[in-house]
Amino acid sequence: MSRRPDILCIGAMLWDVIGRAPRRMAPGADVPGRIRHLPGGVALNVAVALARWGLAPAVLSAVGRDPEGCALVDEARRLGVLTDWLSRDTGLPTDCYMGIEDSQGLIAAIADAHGLEAAGAAILSPLAADLAGWSGPVVLDGNLTEDLLAEIARDPRLSGADLRVVPASPGKAERLEPLIAARRGSFYLNRLEAEILAGRTCPDAATAAEAVVARGAARVLVTDGPHPAAEAIVNGPTLTAAPPSVAVARVTGAGDCFLAAHLAAELARQPREAALRRAVDAAGAHVSGKDVP
Repeated sequence: MSRRPDILCIGAMLWDVIGRAPRRMAPGADVPGRIRHLPGGVALNVAVALARWGLAPAVLSAVGRDPEGCALVDEARRLGVLTDWLSRDTGLPTDCYMGIEDSQGLIAAIADAHGLEAAGAAILSPLAADLAGWSGPVVLDGNLTEDLLAEIARDPRLSGADLRVVPASPGKAERLEPLIAARRGSFYLNRLEAEILAGRTCPDAATAAEAVVARGAARVLVTDGPHPAAEAIVNGPTLTAAPPSVAVARVTGAGDCFLAAHLAAELARQPREAALRRAVDAAGAHVSGKDVP
């Protein structure tokens, strides 16, 4: 058994298949480019980034016992992620995500998370065993079903945990409603996701973050591509930070790097302003094709 982790990342652990073209693409376009096969899923992406910051993250997820699953677990371990508490007996193939990017960003994506959805609450079983009494940080991703997120919101095994919540995509943002209603967690959103949860359009990240706080969230961080990111909290000032100007080399995973850098900074007891600055810089470095630290 591995050493006790610093952080739990609960959600998707899968293979990313990312195709990227170096120019703008129109619907139906068939263009030359590059296709990469990478470890992915929000929970794993965040865990890998946290490991680069010197932390010991563990992933609670479902991974098949097929060759793809075995290779994924081996690669996650190589990258510094603790995998001892995975659910491996779903009977389904290892999950997969396929995305298409062009020079302007993400064009379209399909997430096949049937293994994670089928496993359901079984991925939480370590909380009643080796990880019982967990009171540290927990990253939750919106690839979990709405029913499971609602269950987590009231799960006594996580009542003392520091929840960090990310929707995974705009189409899954509404799954976070039970956590907002329970006033649990810090939320990491892009502006579109924040607008969905706020129920209205917003001109910038600061307005969007404040709108979600007004809905009941205690703390909300919102990114907005190349525009300033923001953090809003109950009964406190809203902060903003502009990301660095970079050439876009990739976009998938930028939000996960933002969350990981922000959480690592807070665990190092950096103040709000410094943590937000580290987060936008880390996301910018990822978009430019670099990994930090």
